[in-house]
Amino acid sequence: MKFGTKAIHAGVEPDPSTGAIMTPIFQTSTYVQRSPGDHQGYEYSRTHNPTRTALQNNLAALENGKHGICFSSGLGAIDAVIKLFSPGDEIVSTSDLYGGTYRLFTKVFERYGIKFHFVPMDNPEKIEEKINSNTKMLWVETPTNPMMNIIDLELMGKIAKKHGVLLAVDNTFASPYLQNPLNLGADIVMHSVTKYLGGHSDVVMGALILNDDKLAEQLVFIQNACGATPGPQDCFLVLRGIKTLHLRMERHSQNGKTIAAYLKNHPKVEKVYWPGFEDHVNHEIAKKQMRDFGGMISFTLKGNSLADAKKVMEGFKLFALAESLGGVESLCGHPASMTHASIPKEEREKVGLVDSLIRLSVGVEDAEDLKNDLSSALAAI
Repeated sequence: MKFGTKAIHAGVEPDPSTGAIMTPIFQTSTYVQRSPGDHQGYEYSRTHNPTRTALQNNLAALENGKHGICFSSGLGAIDAVIKLFSPGDEIVSTSDLYGGTYRLFTKVFERYGIKFHFVPMDNPEKIEEKINSNTKMLWVETPTNPMMNIIDLELMGKIAKKHGVLLAVDNTFASPYLQNPLNLGADIVMHSVTKYLGGHSDVVMGALILNDDKLAEQLVFIQNACGATPGPQDCFLVLRGIKTLHLRMERHSQNGKTIAAYLKNHPKVEKVYWPGFEDHVNHEIAKKQMRDFGGMISFTLKGNSLADAKKVMEGFKLFALAESLGGVESLCGHPASMTHASIPKEEREKVGLVDSLIRLSVGVEDAEDLKNDLSSALAAI
């Protein structure tokens, strides 16, 4: 099936008891057994739930994977991945990544003896310098949050295979519609399902998708043993959201292109970070591994004034100042004080995350209205 057909049909069947075309919300904690151990595949809803099963199968199909595993948040999914490892193990991560991931790595798991190296992954030599006999995984975001850097996944796959380590990719910014890391050599794909997959700012959830049976068995064990599982209502909402994923991503990408071009030509804007520009350092790699360039954009203001950045964000009428991204409505955020505040200032600025940087999640509204909103807000400085 092509992507749009998979989004609507993969992993989903009409309910056999009623013929309902939508997957029912199995709002139950437990299941009746005919005899001890004699059940219909479901015992307890932390372990399995039919609504969650349908979603996990759908997500696996969208990423061209074999196994989908859902968690109560994106960080819950990342937490499960790191629990694969032991004290003394090392992980090499991109230096430009979501602040919550950085916080989980450095403030939680480093306490248990797992070591993390943060390097710019546009330079293979710097990655290989950090790989040693203790290295177990490469952790990659692309596009990165919030600097919109593009990392060559095919190259990362080759490096991981060469050194016998896992490659895990946070594919949240791209969604399965724009990019499929398993096809390019990844072992694990992670999504904050909260974002584009849910698409309507009404769910918090995470997911892992992979092909390896043994690795999937380990992660399913962690999912059940540690208990960070989503409820059936949230699974139902994500299944509903996914049915329009391809349509939404097309519009997000169209609007993203329009807004990025508008900002690039604005006299008060210093720099725009969006991989669709031909002068983006890794534009050709983005063209190779992505279907389109998406609706995530970051930009800085001339003068790098925090006060000016605040004025702009306070002046928006359509771009709501809020955490998160990927919903149908447009959002703006200030990474230095919001999503990436847990990263020390000196570390943020090493990757270009300055105080005036504003991150936009361009929604599916009319692009002219979004341009007018930007024009009005920028006029305040």
